[in-house]
Amino acid sequence: MNICVFLSAADLDDRYTVPAREFAELLGRGGHTLVWGGSESGLMKLVADGVQESGGRLVGVSVDFLAAKARTNADEMVIAKDLAERKALLLAKSDAIVIMVGGTGTLDEATEILELKKHGKHTKPVVLLNTAGFYDGLRQQFQRMEDEGFLPVPLTELVFFAKDGVGALAYLEESAGLR
Repeated sequence: MNICVFLSAADLDDRYTVPAREFAELLGRGGHTLVWGGSESGLMKLVADGVQESGGRLVGVSVDFLAAKARTNADEMVIAKDLAERKALLLAKSDAIVIMVGGTGTLDEATEILELKKHGKHTKPVVLLNTAGFYDGLRQQFQRMEDEGFLPVPLTELVFFAKDGVGALAYLEESAGLR
C-alpha cells in the first residue's frame, strides 16, 4: 500500500521521534511505500530512514523552493512547482493518508485532505496519529463542528484518530482489506 504521511520537517524530542520511528519501521516491515514531502531533515528524514531501513520504498514529492532539501536516495522523487501541486501529487500517489505531528504546513495538508474527502473527491482512509495527545484539541474542535452541524458527514467517516502507529496501520490495512 502507498501510504502518504504528512508530518513535520523539524527536529523534535523523543516523545515524537520514538513513536514516529516505530511507525516507520512498521510500514517498512509491512512492505508499504512511504509517500511523503521528500525532505531530508527532521521528522521527515527520521521516518524515511525508518521505512527504507526496514525494507519499504520511498516516494517523495518536494516543492521547487525546498528541492535543495530533498532526499537524494528515494526510490522516486518528484519536484512540484508549488504547494498546491505538491498536495495534489501526494494524494494522487497514495492509497491512504496518515497525519502525524506537525506545524501549519501539516495542518494545511490535513484540512485540505479532509475537505476533499468531505466533498467526495477521494475515499481514501485518513488517520490522525495522535502521538502524545498532540491532536486532542483538534479532535475536540472537530467534534464540536460535528455536534453543531458544521460537518455534513459523520466525523468517523472523515478521519480515524489513532493513539499509536500499531492502531493506525491496523486501521489502514483493515480499510484496504489486507487484514
